[in-house]
Amino acid sequence: MNKLSDEILNSLSPKLREKIINVQYEDLNIEEIRLRVEKPLIINSNNRDYFYNNSMNKLDTKNSNSYVVKKEDIEQTFQLMCKYSIHSFIDDIKKGFITLKGGHRVGIVGKVIIEEGQVKNIKHISSLNIRISREVLDCSEKVLNHIIKSSNEVNNTLIISPPQCGKTTLLRDIVRNLSNGNKEKGFNGIKVALIDERNEISGSYLGVAQMDVGIRTDIIETCPKDIGIMMLLRAMSPNLIVTDEIGSEKEIKALYTALNGGVSLITTVHGNSIEDIRERKELSKLLDKELFKKVIILSAKNGPGTIEKIYDLEEKRWYFAN
Repeated sequence: MNKLSDEILNSLSPKLREKIINVQYEDLNIEEIRLRVEKPLIINSNNRDYFYNNSMNKLDTKNSNSYVVKKEDIEQTFQLMCKYSIHSFIDDIKKGFITLKGGHRVGIVGKVIIEEGQVKNIKHISSLNIRISREVLDCSEKVLNHIIKSSNEVNNTLIISPPQCGKTTLLRDIVRNLSNGNKEKGFNGIKVALIDERNEISGSYLGVAQMDVGIRTDIIETCPKDIGIMMLLRAMSPNLIVTDEIGSEKEIKALYTALNGGVSLITTVHGNSIEDIRERKELSKLLDKELFKKVIILSAKNGPGTIEKIYDLEEKRWYFAN
């Protein structure tokens, strides 16, 4: 596997760091590190959970003699992640995650403090989910021919994917290619506006994208998608707006506003199939051929990022990625 970055290792408590260093060279790609108070340390790879076996000092698929995460492990780790200045990260904490240098996202749960209907803080952290962010350059190669319409135009594209099937990685590489341009495809490159609500696509840290999202890409971080779309239309004159995980009626309405403004669209939605989306009332509008032309279906059949097939909503026919 690829060695974990110093940003991740140095953000772990000393005990956890020792365990992770012991196993990071084993033959698997660590995708998530799950820390739960008084529960076993769990490392996830390819949708499979592994436990740290204390007696063998290695990973095991069985929960036997596993290292149990202590409250102090989580407290020390959280302080390290926030560089001992939790108040500096409070805006992100209120949204349920923080981003480490390198673009790695850490989900946070615990006691949520609510004031006037708004989340003000999360205290007594009980779980941390460290999601390892890695770029896979050119993983979008198989779908670009379907997305690119001409030398400076793209087809409005919807990506349907279950969780942990590589949709964010694929979307990031699509953005990079469309922003930079792709000579092999005869594509010049266009202005891309990226609404990165959970900061997963660009992995921005202190305003600087940690992932390569291209030279013509403008990024709005941690902003609700419906608000972000309107801001971008007014301020950035984009050719293309890209978002991740569309879902609400307000967000879909904002997509139509962008479409009426002559802007192309690429977004993703959680699901398994076109039929799955059609059966969900709030999402069925996404299959309006006036809104999207191409639908890409992902799975993890052959590992994350498996492109199952591509549907053309205008032609009403399926294509298979070569």
